[in-house]
Amino acid sequence: MSDITIVEVAPRDGFQAIEPLIPTPRKLEIIRALLLSGFERIELGAFVSPKALPQMADIGSLLEQLSLGDGVRPAVLVPNRKGFELALAHGVRDIVYVISVSESHNRANVRRSVDESFAELADALESFEGRRFRTRLNLATCFHCPYEGRIDPARVLALVERATELSDQIELNLCDTTGRAAPSEVQSLFEAARRRLGEDGPALSFHGHDTYNLGIANALAAYEGGARVFDAAAAGLGGCPFAPGATGNTATEDLVFAFELMGISTGIHLDRLLEAADLAARIEGGRAGGRVRLLPRENVLAGLG
Repeated sequence: MSDITIVEVAPRDGFQAIEPLIPTPRKLEIIRALLLSGFERIELGAFVSPKALPQMADIGSLLEQLSLGDGVRPAVLVPNRKGFELALAHGVRDIVYVISVSESHNRANVRRSVDESFAELADALESFEGRRFRTRLNLATCFHCPYEGRIDPARVLALVERATELSDQIELNLCDTTGRAAPSEVQSLFEAARRRLGEDGPALSFHGHDTYNLGIANALAAYEGGARVFDAAAAGLGGCPFAPGATGNTATEDLVFAFELMGISTGIHLDRLLEAADLAARIEGGRAGGRVRLLPRENVLAGLG
């Protein structure tokens, strides 16, 4: 049994900003290596317009070719009701919907207002109510927006409440989209969200970027604030195409190392994850990050089981 859950997001958030198209067989090789590392949850891609994100155009083919074990929860990101439809048609039961706290970023990211995004989410939840699926809401720009600057925590908490009015089963993923959050801000927001939702309220998760070398510190701050689910990308790949200046995600291998070093079990085999991260780091056009992958492997693994 692990103490926390790490959601591997390299196949979606890591790959989406890479311009040269990654061949589908190469994606499959990396995804299979990641699955061998022990992830129970993995975000495989997105049902979005191929004109907007060409890298995600083969998500249907990926899902058809992957053979996933019973204990694995594959997820896809969707920006609208059509995405919900496509995900469910492909048998996906973990659906990630994205809304930005910032009005400007929401319009840049999904081409609609925050109110319109919420209306579309409400419509999808009602339309597909009889289908069995889990919904995760990525609340982007919870701390900082590349267009509007600092985000007032009150705006985030208002959207957290608004989401729970639609469903009390939504997992709420608070995202540091640009990586500019301070650890104190992260812990404070998670504590405030948990107080607002109550101890028995929806699950809270954290999605952080390592743009300013604060990815690990912010994840640990989110943990102190009550989060037990964390996004990360192998080799630190990624960055939002609609958030200028935001670079890679927090490297999964760094996050696993930090938690395991603290005695907090992740359920991930770090030796296998490092091999998968090496594969991800070699993708043409990718900007790999992270630190422990570059250190002598025997030193990294010493004493971690």
